[in-house]
Amino acid sequence: MPPSSSGLGYEILSLRTRVQIPVGVFLYYYLSRVNLMALKNVKATRLLKLPPYMFADFDHKRDQVKTRCNDLIDLSVGDPDILPSARLKRYFTEALNEPNIHRYPPYKGTRAFCQAISNWHSQKNISINPDTEVWSLLGSKEGLVHLIMALVNPGEMVLLPNPYFPCYLSAIIMAGGIPVNMPLLKENNFLPDLKSIKPSVAKRTKLMLLNYPNNPTSADAPKEFYEDALRFAKKYSIIICQDAAYNEMYFHRPSISILSIKGAKDVAVELNSFSKVFNIAGWRIGWAAGNQQIIEALGQIKMNIDSGVFLAIQRAVTRMLTENLSQTQKEIAQTREIYKHRQDIMVTGLSRIGFNPIVPDATCFIWLPLPRGWKSSLEFCEYLLTKFHIHTTPGIGFGKYGEGYIRISLTSPDSVLLQAIKRFSHANPQ
Repeated sequence: MPPSSSGLGYEILSLRTRVQIPVGVFLYYYLSRVNLMALKNVKATRLLKLPPYMFADFDHKRDQVKTRCNDLIDLSVGDPDILPSARLKRYFTEALNEPNIHRYPPYKGTRAFCQAISNWHSQKNISINPDTEVWSLLGSKEGLVHLIMALVNPGEMVLLPNPYFPCYLSAIIMAGGIPVNMPLLKENNFLPDLKSIKPSVAKRTKLMLLNYPNNPTSADAPKEFYEDALRFAKKYSIIICQDAAYNEMYFHRPSISILSIKGAKDVAVELNSFSKVFNIAGWRIGWAAGNQQIIEALGQIKMNIDSGVFLAIQRAVTRMLTENLSQTQKEIAQTREIYKHRQDIMVTGLSRIGFNPIVPDATCFIWLPLPRGWKSSLEFCEYLLTKFHIHTTPGIGFGKYGEGYIRISLTSPDSVLLQAIKRFSHANPQ
């Protein structure tokens, strides 16, 4: 017989007795015997369409190795080990004591932050309206995913550089878009061949993603490439998004923002981040700048999803961009020199023991071709991990055209990199 409510509890009725028990006790008793919580189809269909996230499985294998040894060298993630400058930390600490600093921030960013971003671009002769052409981001990764969600309709094509940062493909799939690979090959300096894109594809394309300086290949793009890309985009009414998170981490010549090309704002936006340039990856702050309509679309989706960047972080970064800017530039150059020195250590060391590393143009990574005899980047990375306790990233994790390479991060001290080279020497007998 079903239970019936009575006062503050439920009555369990039978032919012999009537007992009143508290609601909580009844529910525990009832649910422990009746499987009412068996859930089916928990995940949305869009999640079922996502490819397996290879890095999660590989990180699990790393954790297993860590439980067995204490000498793991992790060269897998671009997570800066360099500390933020004392000045930036002081600005942040001081901001924490400002009145109202812990309240909700403006969605698009404070006026001072947006103006500072505009001024930052003006140093490169780029004109950005702080009121209509800037939006703060919780890092460029978040911005990229939300931008794709804001722009791409189901069935529309997105030109995807391959290899790519994994969130690019995930966002395209979740938006219902159709990813179209643009292979980044060594013989073309890891630049997409725009001439190979068929007109029938270009006419159905809504968005082109460009990532220079590039993760994972560490290649950079010249001005001429951006000019060609803009001509192509305007011909077919395609939006361009440049993921420029590593723009300040160049080694040979300053990297170029697509917005520095005349007429770029007609079709383009740049997404950028302070994670690497100020060594604050965990703070989560970046920005989008460029075409007003695109920025408005991004802002519309972000206003419905997040509540902006913590005011103290905005305040600290704003001061870095406005107070003693020459000192800020000096600190950025010092960070760049550290990575250049580490790059020299790894390129020289790996070359000496028989590897053929691609000399990076920029970023904090080295793109390393597999040694002779190896076909699978995943298998080689597993070999390095299990036999030599070196954790690296398989190129196949960045897409089809990443196969044949592994990515090595330079976010470890010199001593760790030198130890890694010794271990690599055993992994590639000459």
